[in-house]
Amino acid sequence: MQIGTAAEASGVSAKMIRHYEAIGLISSGARRINGYRDYDSRDVHELRFIRSARDLGFSLDEIRTLLDLWRNKDRNSRDVHQLAARHLADIERKIVELQAMAATLRELLHACHGDARPDCPILAGLSGKTSMAGH
Repeated sequence: MQIGTAAEASGVSAKMIRHYEAIGLISSGARRINGYRDYDSRDVHELRFIRSARDLGFSLDEIRTLLDLWRNKDRNSRDVHQLAARHLADIERKIVELQAMAATLRELLHACHGDARPDCPILAGLSGKTSMAGH
C-alpha cells in the first residue's frame, strides 16, 4: 500500500511516517518500480505501535527502545517494565509540578483585582516580588 493508505490505516500522518523513516525509527517502505514506497501490514502494525506509545507520552528514544524490545522475541519483560515504570514516574513528577504551578497561578489570580489599577500581583509575582500581603 502507498503511504497515504498506510497513514490512514495506522493513524499516523504521511509526514510523520517520512520523519520516522528519516530518523531510522522504522525502515523505509520498499520501493516499487515506479518509485513509490510500498508498505505492508507489518509496517502499519509498527506505526500503530508508535502512535500508541506517543499517545502515552513516550519520547522517540524510548519508542526506539520499545520497538527494539517488541521486535526481539527473546526480550525480558523486565526491561519493558523498567522503561514503563521510569516513564510513569516522570509523568507523576510532571503532574506534581503542574499542580504546584496551578496553585501558584491560582493564588496570583486571587490576589489580582483585575481592575483599572496599575498594580498587578500577577506581574509582581512573575518578577519575583511575591509580596501578596493585604490581598
